[in-house]
Amino acid sequence: MSLIEQEQPLLDALRPRDRAALLALGVPRGYRTGEVLLSENATTSYVVALLGGWATVSVSTERGSRLILALRGAGELVGELAAMDRRPRSATVTALGDVDAVVIPGDRFRGFLAASPAVSALAFRQLGSRLRSADGERRSLASENVLQRLAARLLELAVRTGRRAADGSVTVDLPLPQHDLAASVGSTREAVAKALRLLRERGIVRTATRQIAVVELEPLRLLAGEGSEPGRPTV
Repeated sequence: MSLIEQEQPLLDALRPRDRAALLALGVPRGYRTGEVLLSENATTSYVVALLGGWATVSVSTERGSRLILALRGAGELVGELAAMDRRPRSATVTALGDVDAVVIPGDRFRGFLAASPAVSALAFRQLGSRLRSADGERRSLASENVLQRLAARLLELAVRTGRRAADGSVTVDLPLPQHDLAASVGSTREAVAKALRLLRERGIVRTATRQIAVVELEPLRLLAGEGSEPGRPTV
């Protein structure tokens, strides 16, 4: 399971002049917490380049619930698939906190890729990576229970976004409300609250409003089925 891009963000991978040229095609735009950047099934084709903050990528399920497939942060693009294939949006992108961005019209983005084969190759590679990650998320929903998925999610968030405190705990540095955490593991808020209570009782995590601190990483690894390996990333 992985919500956060494993590869270097596209904007960071570009040469400085290519990054500047791409951003010059768009218009700066800010989004507030909960504001929708892109809507699933919309026929718009603009691309949003994220310069600061985090956004969730989610899809609607047949049961009418919401499943978060990814988190996107600074340096990443969202909406490029619809810009490339000119089909309806495949997901909704929502600001998790305040987001700074540049909105690039789809036709300008396509023209930029056509004139820049190296950038086009990077964009397609990123799309492929994201599709594989989304497939992995769906597989985990079919094969793991809520506690396993939650443990894997908390471990990823701690390793990728965590801040080490003086007492050795790791605070997840994202304003992730419990309903979004539930949507990120494909479960209900009630089931996730029950799993979090179990983790608190075992002294593995501490929780507060929109804040989670991981006290012990190794138990999360064991619950997630990852085990402990030499050289595994730590925070």
